Amino acid sequence: MKVLVIPDVHLKPFMFEQASELMENGEADRVVCLMDIADDWRQQYNIDLYIQTYDAAIRFAKDYPDTLWCCGNHDLSYLWNQKETGYSPIAPWTICEKMRILKESLQNTDQMAYLHRVDNVLFSHGGLADRFVKKYVPSNPYNDVDGVVRTINGFDWGIMWQDLSPIWYRPQYYGGKMYKPRKLLQVVGHTPVERIVRTGNLISCDVFSTDRSGEPIGTQEFPVIDTVTWGHYGIKAF
Repeated sequence: MKVLVIPDVHLKPFMFEQASELMENGEADRVVCLMDIADDWRQQYNIDLYIQTYDAAIRFAKDYPDTLWCCGNHDLSYLWNQKETGYSPIAPWTICEKMRILKESLQNTDQMAYLHRVDNVLFSHGGLADRFVKKYVPSNPYNDVDGVVRTINGFDWGIMWQDLSPIWYRPQYYGGKMYKPRKLLQVVGHTPVERIVRTGNLISCDVFSTDRSGEPIGTQEFPVIDTVTWGHYGIKAF
């Protein structure tokens, strides 16, 4: 299966429009969004942009109902009242309401979670570390990937709001073993990179983020992942 990945959004509604163009042109079979729909540099008081971006996400969810959504730290910070860099003091109610509508727009509420598995490819916002699984998941399901995914998707903020969790982990910097590196390819955002890059069993693809001045850091391409062969490439909208 070919999966089009929408990397970290950060108040760029055009990303959903471009992803829709690519899907209409048959570039992939389904979509996974790595979220972080909220927040961007110096946009904390631009409430209209928050609304536009979440509305674009909701429209996309309705147009492509089998899309999978991987919760990001910037979205969850509002649901869990955990302030962080870029947090908007005027947007919490709006974001919580839009997140509710987005989730209710899905065919199945399980389509929005921390982790999603398609074949032997694991999608998450930050990445699943082996240490996290061994520390928080009972030993019996360790070799049961679906069991591990189900267990972690049931965790609340008390476990998830930490650097080692799949919404915060940065394997590009922290190093360490990823979960099941021989069995699973992992596709993550969260950490801005200049280009889509694979290192071992990790594909990093946060290529739409910008620096403090608003200049793009990455290539602004959408990754396309073959979940059978683990092949990948980047593509731009026409």
